[in-house]
Amino acid sequence: MAQDTPKGYAGKVTPGYHGDKQKLITRLKRIEGQVRGLQRMIDDDTYCIDVLTQLAAVSKGLQGVGLQLLDEHLQHCVAGAAASGDRERTGELVHEATRAVDRLLRS
Repeated sequence: MAQDTPKGYAGKVTPGYHGDKQKLITRLKRIEGQVRGLQRMIDDDTYCIDVLTQLAAVSKGLQGVGLQLLDEHLQHCVAGAAASGDRERTGELVHEATRAVDRLLRS
């Protein structure tokens, strides 16, 4: 379990992204292909700026996946806790989301 996983989460709750799971996997496979392309570019001694351009595209793709996951977390987990009236759990999830945003901004 991740360090920032809230207490009481045992991995048995359906994640908010469950409905978009296949779309996320497809995006990650595309990014994986881009990373393999980067490896080939380096192996082929491709011009530095071209490699950096492709690297930026990979980073942007990962950021997009991260933002989608964050949105799903807010829509599903945080909104669900708020709707249940559990103020403590809602606060925990908002704080957790804030830490996730901080990690995304630092990457």
